Amino acid sequence: MRCDVITLFPELFSPFLDVGMVGRAVKAGLLVVNLIWLREFGEGVHRSVDDRPYGGGPGMVMMAPPLMRAIESIEREKRSLLLIMSPAGEIFSQNMASSFLKFDQLVIVCGRYEGIDQRIVELSGAREVSIGDYVLSGGEIPAMVIIDAVTRLLPGVLGDEASSAEESFKEGLLEYPQYTRPRTFMGLGVPEVLLRGNHKEIEEWRRAQALLRTKARRPDLFERLLLTKRDMELMERYSQQGE
Repeated sequence: MRCDVITLFPELFSPFLDVGMVGRAVKAGLLVVNLIWLREFGEGVHRSVDDRPYGGGPGMVMMAPPLMRAIESIEREKRSLLLIMSPAGEIFSQNMASSFLKFDQLVIVCGRYEGIDQRIVELSGAREVSIGDYVLSGGEIPAMVIIDAVTRLLPGVLGDEASSAEESFKEGLLEYPQYTRPRTFMGLGVPEVLLRGNHKEIEEWRRAQALLRTKARRPDLFERLLLTKRDMELMERYSQQGE
């Protein structure tokens, strides 16, 4: 996967691209990230990239010409997707991350200030994406979120290929609770079903816990699930047992 990121602050990406899972993917050549400094495409002696909004109002708006020059400077792959990080965009999800795998290249524009000139969206055909209903200083952190979420789905990135298949939001479910040693910690033990070695029971317990946790914490996700009769039976059994 290749990611080209247009940003005013490329230095923010240094630690993100050097360590952890993303860092390993970069070192292994599974992920290539190119940082494009928007200021290089700015206007005038001061390389301006923003101006006051038409119609008045607080703050500054990122200008269309520098952004378009930056976008057009990028060599595009045949299967390429242009994204603009924007609070007005579609909410990013695990399903969206998976859908990005069909592309060889993501071009990500990081907004700043009060946003970007709307004409960039209309002329470029970009897809606007938001990572949630809150306000951040710019699009750099959302861009990192998307790169991280997509990178971990790339074949060969995770040591255990089953890890990405069993994480939170698989099938729209939150992940079941996890435990490791010691067996007892500060008076709290591990559910007995996990200690008996019965893999069928463990699988059923995990399914039930994922369903119950999603119902309690994310009713919006739970409402979209297509529950089977077996799901209902498992939820009833384990909610009564209190495990």
